[in-house]
Parts: sequence; C-alpha cells; structure tokens
Amino acid sequence: MTAGGYDPYSAPYGASGPSHGEPGGLLVRFVARLIDGIIVGIVGLLIAFATDTLSNILVTGLFTGVLTFGYFVLFEVTQGWTPGKKVLGLSVHGPGGQPKPDAKQSAIRNAFTLLSIVPFVGGLLGVIAIIVIAVTISGSPTKQGKHDELAGGTQVVKG
Repeated sequence: MTAGGYDPYSAPYGASGPSHGEPGGLLVRFVARLIDGIIVGIVGLLIAFATDTLSNILVTGLFTGVLTFGYFVLFEVTQGWTPGKKVLGLSVHGPGGQPKPDAKQSAIRNAFTLLSIVPFVGGLLGVIAIIVIAVTISGSPTKQGKHDELAGGTQVVKG
C-alpha cells in the first residue's frame, strides 16, 4: 500500500490509480442492458420495418448487431454511460478510473455484440459470450468482466 491508501496489487485490471465509485454488480448491470436492449430493439424494428427487411433474419441480425455495437460505443465514448446505465446510476470508466473509455476501449468491451452478425451460429456465440462475461463479473472483486479486462481495465461503477 502506498501513501494515500492506494494498493496497486488490488487495483482493477490495468488500473494505474484508485477507482472512482463502487463497482456495479451483475444484477444492476443486467437490468441496464435489458433497458438498453429494449431501446435498441425498438429502433432496430423500426429500421427493419422501414426497409421492408423484417422477414429477412440475416438482415435483421446485421441491423441488430451493428446497431447495438454503435449504440453502446457512441454513448460510452461521448457520455460515459448508456441510457439504461444512466437510469440505474451507473457509468463506464476507462482504465485507471478515467471518466470514460476511449473509442478503442469501448469497441473492444462491446465487440461481443457483433456476434449476432455471424449467420446461423451468431446467436449461440453471443449467449456463450454473455455467460463468460457474467461469470467473470460475478467472480471478480472489482466486478469487471472478461470484456472489461480485454479493454484494458474498463469498469462499470455506481455514481
């Protein structure tokens, strides 16, 4: 432990300073994703309806994957939260407690949302990724998932 109470050995993945806020737990993060998923789903449905591609599962998978990825990256990079996270008092910090992730970090932490683009098996791959993320969040004292680790130590925090 150094002066000021910061212990570099118990810091989040890739962190270079103390975390700002209490880590967001699995349940509240799940509910935030659910809220965001509803928003993305409505927008995706409107786009698919407007482009008359509602019955083409390959096209709707593409819309959903790209739209979800863009939604999360755009909000995390510009705001540090998504609407679902904001409603529940959560925000996404970059490594080392930075106020927001940069575009590369957000793209890496949300890359799993693009799995739905893969024809036929994308849904299954997405479910596997979600399970891995949930298990790693639950097992982490800092509540960081594998996607946070891969992104250099991003972290979802309360407040």
